[in-house]
Amino acid sequence: MDLQKLETELKLRAFSPETVKAYLYWNNDLLKNVNKNPTDMTEDDIKNYIAKKLSDGVDAKSIVLVRAALKFFYDEVLDKKIVNLKTPKVAKKLPIVLTKDEIIRLMNSVQNRKHKLMISLMYSSGLRLSELLNLKVGDLEIEEKIGWVRSGKGSKDRIFILPDRLIDELKDYVNGKEESDYMFTGRNGRMTPRNVQKIIKRAIKVAGIEKNIHPHSLRHSFGTHLLEDGVDIRKIQVLMGHSNLSTTQIYTHVTTDELKKIKNPLDNL
Repeated sequence: MDLQKLETELKLRAFSPETVKAYLYWNNDLLKNVNKNPTDMTEDDIKNYIAKKLSDGVDAKSIVLVRAALKFFYDEVLDKKIVNLKTPKVAKKLPIVLTKDEIIRLMNSVQNRKHKLMISLMYSSGLRLSELLNLKVGDLEIEEKIGWVRSGKGSKDRIFILPDRLIDELKDYVNGKEESDYMFTGRNGRMTPRNVQKIIKRAIKVAGIEKNIHPHSLRHSFGTHLLEDGVDIRKIQVLMGHSNLSTTQIYTHVTTDELKKIKNPLDNL
């Protein structure tokens, strides 16, 4: 039995293409390692496979994904109820964010108009990389200074805000484009995540920023800076498209502006 049944069920439930790809990969990897049909798989097979992945150095976060992929197929689709093991706790690492001064330096380091606009949107609107690349001209309501993420994470639409300083630039950039056109394309169509990663890596180097920054760091910086500016955390939750407030609350541990204002007790002696 192949994994066609799993793929069909994932698509019927409108899982994202990234999730479909990941779930199919890990289930296929299990079959290769155990060399059994899915109907013959046992709870011990699942446990031994995941134990081997841990021994091979697969990190805890990936193991959580592996378990979810296997559980969906064997417990939900095949109704075997054999994925019962607990996975290691994922270490909660605080996100790396840029300071406002570093954001300015980053923006100033980019000369290419399109690249600068992409970086500006990821920071100013808190867009995930996939959301930026899926953005179409028709998703923007430039006069209203808003845009829409269509079928974002969790297959949900959400609103995002456009900064005043980008309005004229956006009007000029989309001039002549069709509403169905992707906002950011390259020679071979829509830009790839790899393209954007290279653009940001190059910009970080030119700006002289030493932090280990990636595209998602711009989104983290957006959430952190909103909190530092006094925006209500529930509004930040909506703008970032978080299902749970607890996800947004990680930024309360990152922001430092208010902490810097506290007078050290040694200075009060």
